[in-house]
Amino acid sequence: MRTSIFTTGLALASLAASGCQPQQKKQPEKPNILFIMTDDHSYQTLSAYDNRYINTPNLDRIANDGVIFSNSFVANSICAPSRAVMLTGKHSHANGQIDNSTAFDGSQQTFPKILRQNGYQTALIGKWHLKSDPTGFDYWNILPGQGSYYNPDFIEMGENKRHEGYVTDLTTDFGIEWIENRNKEKPFCLLLHHKAAHRVWMPDTAHLKEFADTTFPLPETFYDDYEGRKAAQEQNLSIRTDDMDVVYDLKMADKEGDIQTRLSEAYRHGAYARLNDAQKKSWDDHYDPIIEDFKQANLSGKELNEWKFQRYMRDYLATIRSLDNNIGKLLDYLDKEGLLDNTLVVYTSDQGFYMGEHGWFDKRFIYEESFRTPLLMHFPEGYQRAGEIPEMVQNIDYAPTFLDIAGIEIPEDMHGKSLLPLMDSKPDKNWRDALYYHYYEFPNEHMVKRHYGIRTDRYKLIHFYYDIDQWELYDLEKDPRELNNLIDSPEYQEEIVSLRKQLKELMLKYDDQKALRIFEGELVVTE
Repeated sequence: MRTSIFTTGLALASLAASGCQPQQKKQPEKPNILFIMTDDHSYQTLSAYDNRYINTPNLDRIANDGVIFSNSFVANSICAPSRAVMLTGKHSHANGQIDNSTAFDGSQQTFPKILRQNGYQTALIGKWHLKSDPTGFDYWNILPGQGSYYNPDFIEMGENKRHEGYVTDLTTDFGIEWIENRNKEKPFCLLLHHKAAHRVWMPDTAHLKEFADTTFPLPETFYDDYEGRKAAQEQNLSIRTDDMDVVYDLKMADKEGDIQTRLSEAYRHGAYARLNDAQKKSWDDHYDPIIEDFKQANLSGKELNEWKFQRYMRDYLATIRSLDNNIGKLLDYLDKEGLLDNTLVVYTSDQGFYMGEHGWFDKRFIYEESFRTPLLMHFPEGYQRAGEIPEMVQNIDYAPTFLDIAGIEIPEDMHGKSLLPLMDSKPDKNWRDALYYHYYEFPNEHMVKRHYGIRTDRYKLIHFYYDIDQWELYDLEKDPRELNNLIDSPEYQEEIVSLRKQLKELMLKYDDQKALRIFEGELVVTE
């Protein structure tokens, strides 16, 4: 096991400070771990990465006081699989959670179990979305399924309770309450998982008007025609069609019932119905004039497309505002209690998200906006590196990192690598030079084809399969928006051979035998 940087740094800091500092509250020798994960938070809407759309000063505090990973990615861009990857440190084929349809096998090895076995208190609060009860936690209090934005149910250690309020506030408050009442003689690991910013993007009533007068720039690829990309042509992620529902997604539920859509009743009898009387008044006061203007305008074509984009952005970003405020509340609490100096604070999302790029919302594709995810870390005292970390990291790396910082040996069967060596002043020469990705959830509502692929610092090679057999290649240096499929370009054939070899090596390394058989043409998947 590698000697921990944390142990050495803490010892030096303690020697320097002994006898001359005010007495501090007793802290466990091992660092606490606070892992904050949101749902569908795009890196484009976190101002430490991109300040075009929103300023997120509280989230930026984590980056400003620590590190920001500029090349952070997921292994399978969909909710349940991403959570299983995070827990196990293994790709989807190895942990068994390949899509959202099955229950997570809670009997398998996870990093919370290992931490708990080594003296940590462990807790999970917020979105779980893995269909089985959480295991490896001293305490859990989870949202059923996707959860609700307003007056949500939480399942606390098996008991279902409804709570009045807004889900982002409640999740944060429950997290602070657990930290406050924990056994302070032990280090803790808290997984705080927010519902925001998942569809259907219901803002807190306090932030309904936050972006009401803002007009957002249309992405350059909003009117992408998907030439040469068959899988992109056949998806159901489009803002420009009824994939994005004007009632269910954009709240145009008029009282007269004139606007009826494919998903309108799901909104009226689901998300909207959970509002209490006071919440409904604030909600209606905000949306009713917008609905009336929408009906009067009778938009179509380009005007409708771009109106939908603006409405989507305003609601989505208002949920991010609540999220950022709550992160500030949580950081302030940790600071006040003297916990920040001995706590690893991690912020990420379960995957990336489309903010109108290619005309889309949602995720799933290996294309950059979906594949990338924000990752910010505030390290305990003793870690000196700050700023940008450019190496390619993936959510398979979280579990090994948490074990490493706790001084626990990393199991050999984990696919990921600890990120702690990247905190050294010198780059890790043995760090990975390519990422492996595999998405399985097809057919389903959004109809993104099954695919696997490889990404290096410059290139991305993808194979779409199942009811399709299409390869795509992108030169990310020349074509960062991934518009030009180069798979048939003569000048790239040598690079394609090399990438295919690397892709096969990754399949062998991670033992993805089924994908390997598809890659070799030995298996045609049809079910």
